[in-house]
Amino acid sequence: MKKEIMIKVIGIQKNIEGEENTIELTTEGTIYTKNNNTYIVYKESEISGMEGTTTSLKIEDDRKITMKRYGQTTSSLVFEKDKSNKSDYNTAYGNFEIEIMASFLDIEIKGKKQNSKIEIKYHLVIPGFTESENRLLVTF
Repeated sequence: MKKEIMIKVIGIQKNIEGEENTIELTTEGTIYTKNNNTYIVYKESEISGMEGTTTSLKIEDDRKITMKRYGQTTSSLVFEKDKSNKSDYNTAYGNFEIEIMASFLDIEIKGKKQNSKIEIKYHLVIPGFTESENRLLVTF
């Protein structure tokens, strides 16, 4: 059964020069369970720079998160602690191959799915373009 929730997403990105950029988004979304996995789905906004994009977080066994984006931006990013994952990231500015290495993954989904959180710390590399340390915090 799908449940409507309020979601707060905070993304912090620090590039190799030490410059930090923070994006914060509060939006409505849904949470549901399917095949023993938990899904959180929400629409991005102008604030995140991805207006017209829907984001889906698939949580598997509290050890793996797959973030899929559909719409203006298309991607499938996999976060597993201490494991490197490569994927394509398609944006209005072009297509990029990216590599992600999660150093921290904390998933706390409570029984009624309220006052819950997901926190991911990860290293992101777009070869020949950029490299950054990132933190994603999703509370609902």
